[in-house]
Parts: sequence; structure tokens; C-alpha cells
Amino acid sequence: MIGNFRVAFYGVTMALGMILGSMLILHEAKRTGQSDEDYLDIIIWCLISAVVGARAYYVIFAWDYYKDDLLSIFNIRGGGMGIIGGLIGAFIAGYFVCRHKKMSFVLACDTCIIGVPVGQIIGRFGNFFNREAYGQYTDGLFAMQIPLDRCTRASSVVTDEMMNHLVEYDGLKFISVHPTFLYEALWNLGLLILLLWMRKHTRFRGQMVLTYFIGYGLGRFWIESLRIDQLIFFGTGIPVTMIVSAIMVLGGILLMVYARKKGIDPAEGMKAVEAEKDDEPEK
Repeated sequence: MIGNFRVAFYGVTMALGMILGSMLILHEAKRTGQSDEDYLDIIIWCLISAVVGARAYYVIFAWDYYKDDLLSIFNIRGGGMGIIGGLIGAFIAGYFVCRHKKMSFVLACDTCIIGVPVGQIIGRFGNFFNREAYGQYTDGLFAMQIPLDRCTRASSVVTDEMMNHLVEYDGLKFISVHPTFLYEALWNLGLLILLLWMRKHTRFRGQMVLTYFIGYGLGRFWIESLRIDQLIFFGTGIPVTMIVSAIMVLGGILLMVYARKKGIDPAEGMKAVEAEKDDEPEK
């Protein structure tokens, strides 16, 4: 608490992830000879759009929870954000900012995507503080115990299987679950390491962002299959995030094949961008 204001650790981790991810993007822009001022504008608009998109994604697919209390839609502090929706929102905003600035959208995506896993890695630990986004019952090596009396949030799901396998320590009862938020954080760490290595070994423009699509989609698909708080695609019984993840993987592979055939050397691409800027009249 700060005075009468309650500090939400979920919000703190999200903010920290955004800041560190943005710093890495600006560093990458400088490293590749691009304008960090342009990228600061892109980051600001993308972050705003990402928050809106993340909230909209969650509300759309959890409409039954919000339909009787529409004002609760705006209560972001109450939880309810979808990372996939945040990505969609950020890409939409980034596209229009790049059009306005006459920048290469694909080049901007390759530059910015390196900061995305950073935000996701740190932000996922907000789920730990909220005791949410965990998986099914397990007693395996990575099992995490959560106090039963702390599972009071709407997002904290307790299944019959968990109740049948309660663990008791010092008179307190715990559920034992897959820490899926940790799985995703570790998966994204591996993806970040891959992207950091790839940035000096790309063969065509768009390779970085498409690698992210494929890598994140693969990881999120299997991790989502372990979760029990899934958003369902309009009564089909199919988790919407698994659908989107599959589309990311398949679409990323198809675009990777196409881009590899049609793409240009990244270094040549940078020269073309610089030439375009040099040809622009001064304002």
C-alpha cells in the first residue's frame, strides 16, 4: 500500500516488462542505424494499443462474465488481459505509425520484435502474484503448491481433481498445479536468446518477426493445452488461444517460405530505407 492506494504487483511486473522491452528496442534501433525517436513514437502507440487489445481480447471471449456489469470492463486492475490480443493491437498500431512516418513496416517489426519476449517474460510473473494462469493438477517435478484459501479470485480455478489431491503443510491445504506461467516465461527466454543470436544472421527482411510467430505459437499452443482457465471460442469447446497459436505457426511458416524467396538482404534493405529518407523533401 502507498497511502490509500493499493499497489498491484501484476501492474508493476507489466510496467517493468514494458520498460525493459522498450529499452532493448531502442538499443536495437540505434545498433542498426535507425532513428530512436521514430521508434519511441512506435513504442508509445503500440503500448497503448496493446493494453486496449489485450483487454478487448479477454472481454470478447469472456463476455458472459462482463455482460451484466459493463462498467467492470474498464476495471483493468481487476485482472483480465490476453497477451494475444495485446500483440494484435500492437501490430495494428505499428502498421499505421509506420505508414504515417513512411517507414518499412516489416523492418520495424524485425526491430521491435526483439523487445516483445522481454515484456512477456517479466509480465508472466505477474500471474504468480495474482495466483492465476496456472495449469492442471500435477505432482511432477515442477509442481507448484498454492494455498487453497488464497484461490479466491475469479481467475483462480480449482478443479475436482485438485481437490482430490490436496497437499497439507502445517495445517494449511494447498492445490498442486502446473506453473504454466513459468513454462511460458522460460520458453520466451529461449526464444529471446534465439532472436538475439539471429539478429546478426538474418537472410531476409521479416525473418525475425516470423521466427517469433512460429516460436511463440508453438510454445503457447502446448502450454495452453495444460491450462484450466482457457478462453473458449464461442461455445465450441476449443480454446481460442490454441486456435490463434496454430494460425501463427502455420501462417509464419508459409510467410517464411514466401519471404525467403522474395525477400532482400537486410543490409540492402537498410540502404533502401536510408535512400528513401534522403530523397524526401525537407519539411
